[in-house]
Formats: sequence, structure tokens, C-alpha cells
Amino acid sequence: MAMLSLVWFKRDLRTADHAPLSDALADGACIGLYAYEPSILNAPEQDACHLDFINHCLEELRHALASLNCPLLMLKGEMPELLDRLYEQVRIDRLLSYEETGLGVTYERDKRVARWTRQRGITWKEYPQHGVVRRLEHRDGWSRRWLERMRPDPLPEPKPGRPLPTSVMKALPDTTCLTPESLGLEPSTKSEAQPGGSQAGLTLLNSFLHERGRDYQQAMSSPLEGADACSRLSPHFAYGTLSIREAYHASNNRLQELKGKRGKASLWRSSVQSFSRRLRWQSHFIQKLEDEPDIEFRNINRTFDGLRNEDPDSWSTQGKERFDAWCRGQTGYPMIDACMRCLHTTGWINFRMRAMLMSFASYHLWLHWRPTAQYLARQFVDFEPGIHYSQAQMQSGVTGINTVRIYSPIKQAQDQDPKAIFIRRWIPELRELPDEYIHQPEACPLMIQAMSGCEIGRDYPQPIVEHKTAYRTAQSKIFQRRSSPGARQEAQRVYLKHGSRRRPHGTMY
Repeated sequence: MAMLSLVWFKRDLRTADHAPLSDALADGACIGLYAYEPSILNAPEQDACHLDFINHCLEELRHALASLNCPLLMLKGEMPELLDRLYEQVRIDRLLSYEETGLGVTYERDKRVARWTRQRGITWKEYPQHGVVRRLEHRDGWSRRWLERMRPDPLPEPKPGRPLPTSVMKALPDTTCLTPESLGLEPSTKSEAQPGGSQAGLTLLNSFLHERGRDYQQAMSSPLEGADACSRLSPHFAYGTLSIREAYHASNNRLQELKGKRGKASLWRSSVQSFSRRLRWQSHFIQKLEDEPDIEFRNINRTFDGLRNEDPDSWSTQGKERFDAWCRGQTGYPMIDACMRCLHTTGWINFRMRAMLMSFASYHLWLHWRPTAQYLARQFVDFEPGIHYSQAQMQSGVTGINTVRIYSPIKQAQDQDPKAIFIRRWIPELRELPDEYIHQPEACPLMIQAMSGCEIGRDYPQPIVEHKTAYRTAQSKIFQRRSSPGARQEAQRVYLKHGSRRRPHGTMY
């Protein structure tokens, strides 16, 4: 028979603009594989909400691949042991997949797969995904290389491949999506999480570029307005139901439509341009983890080693209580708590609020970024390791090259939710408080608390820390390290390896 390819799907759950799949179908027959790997499912960053989104994607992908004569196997087990089992049943000629910049557990897994293919004499061809460049020597010229990746038209939906022989089809196991319960995981609590699948991603992209996105630049910082004005495409990019190149070309096409138009078109142009810039920034952050996988585990800038206690088991009682209150949305700061409770139900919050949550944990509560980043990873349906750990370190002040931003949760609440609509939605115990007190409920007179049915300290907690004191203490500790011997030299090393050579524009959220 013709060449038989195995297409290994990971964070690329689509059929359009999919180079490994297109090549496999063009060259002969192919089988698709998605592996439910226990080592990944049980990683501290993983949650059933990720699996629910993935399963939505896999159901759609399975039907799409069936029409292309490519059955999709969805198997539980570790790679490459799964490949061994499959190879005993079907002698594949080659393995095709996209490169993945993921957690340490996936990095080690990929090295095992590489050894397996060498031992079997099977070619494993990996294709670049996003604008991330593997084995990059330095960042100079990186933006140009990113554009070179994005400029070619996205690959169309592939044509069906050669049907598999009956003998091969009979040898393949009959598989279905595996639920969190069947994999021994606790079910997701995120009842309002976004659904997965390429069709959902394309619908969001179209509605953002033509209906929802006009006020993107002005509304993206608000947790209330941003829920509609932001693209909401981040989970689709994280799991590859939509490629960055598809979004880039759709943005450029929309800008061409708006060219020369006046009035509201100027708002549209600004917002679409802003979104398009963030597509590049997405790859910029993932490139950091690609270049230095240790970013997941240790400070980018070693000047800050030992600044905070990394081991939660050895934290003081106070430290553990602070972490628990932050996780549960019980810090006594309404905007912090509303954002965390929103995440518990929806799995999404806009970027500024993500930064504020991380900043509050790192500066106000003086918690190490590793445990807090892992907790937030479990809350974000769109968890993307490269973006997540780079941002966690940036918002914790341990890169040494970025501006130290210590957000005031009270000011953020007043600026981004002045009428407390978002706060009242997610903190029902504060709903009856008057507007003038809801951003600082501890300042509310006792009589008004009683009239509002919310006693601070009983129905809603007192602030877990005092903002001004925590701010000054954290700022002093951070800048003391930044001015220590060798700090400037270490910051220069970090900049040369990871620094942007372009003016920063924020992130994709």
C-alpha cells in the first residue's frame, strides 16, 4: 500500500491550515492520534476544564477527519508506549506532528518519542507552529521571521486521502472521547466555560472583527466590557482550533475593508490593528519558554532567587491562610475576589485582571509565583504554558527587565468597574452596599452594613492585608534586589536572550 502516516494531534485540533495533516493526506493514507496522557492530565497545571474544551474539539475533529478518510484514535496512555501498542497492530511509515512548546512534562515526553522513532527507524517530522522558532540563536530579526511565517496564505481544508485498507481499519481500536470521570479526574466547576471546536473559533473571529471588536482598545481592560469586546479567541489559539496565521490574515482582510472609510471605521481600524499586534506578542511570549524551558521552574533573572519562599509546605500559617483566601476569592478586596470567583465559573477573565490577580498574590501577599501560577493555570481554560509562566514572572517582578507594576485593587475597581456591576454579579453578599462603599466595604459605617445585610468581618472578610503597607514593603524588597551587586549584568543577560526588539504592545488577551 501507499505510505501510511500517523498524524499526532496535540495543541493543533483543526483540519484547516494544518501542514502535517495536509502532507499526510497528499502522500497516501493516514491515521490521526490524540493521546490522553496521565502524566499531563495529572500535572499541577491541569484541570478538567481543559479536558472538557479539548473533548469539544475532538468530537468536531473526529467527524471532520472521517470525511477525509482519516480515522481519529483517542487513546489513554503514555507516549511512546501508545505508539508501541499501535505499531504492533499497524505498521506506520512515519509520524507527523506540530512542534509543541509546553510544560516540562511534555518536553520530556517528546524526547522519549524521538528516541522511540529512532529505534524503530521511523521518520518523525515536526512542523513549526505559530511564529515560534526552534533552536533560535538570538532575538535579533525575530519579528521579521515571524512575519515570514504569517504572510503565506493559510492552507485550505485538505482533500480526502486514500482510504485505509480494510485490514488496517479492522486492526484499529474503536475509540471515543474520554470524560474527566473516566480518567479519574474531578469534574470541572466551570459551568459557563467556552465551548471548543474550530467552528466556534471561526464564529468568534468573525463576530469580533465585524460586530464585537469596535471598542476593543477602550474596553479590553474592563472585566465587564472586555468579556464581549475582547476576541475571546485565546482558548482556540491555545488548543489550535484556529491558527494564528488564519487570524492574522482575517485581520488584514478586515483592515483592507476599512481602508479609506471614516467615522466609526477609524475605531475599527485602531482595534483591529491592536489585535493584530497581539498575535505577534503571543508568539513572543511562547518563544521565551522555547528558548529557556526552565522558565516554568525558576526565576528568569537569578538575582531574585530566594526572594520568596517557593515551597508551600514550609510556608508559615499566615502564608498558607493568605494563599487559601486568594484562591477562594475571600481576600476582602472586592475586585480581586470578584475576578477569582468569575474564573471559578467561567474559566476566563481579561488580561489586566489576570495581571492584577498575579500582582496581588506576589506583592501584597508576598507569595512565590510558582504555586500561584499553577493555581491560575487550573482556572484558565486558555492555559498556554509559554504565555502563562512568562507573564507570571513579569507580574511578580522577577525578570529584572520589565517595569514593576504593583496594582492597587481599589483603584482598579474604581477605574474598571465604577458602578460595581461586575463586583455585584460575582460577590452577591455585597450587592446591597451603596456605590460609595462597595469598592472599600470595610469603610462602610456599621449602620449601613446592617441595613445592607452585610456585616464586614462576618458576611464578607476584612482586607487580608493593608494596601499601602504591603505596597511599600514589596516595592522596597524588589528594588533592593534590583540594585544589588550583579543585578545589572544579569538583567542585561535576560534582555539579550528574551527582550523584545520592538516596542511592547501588551498580550493577546
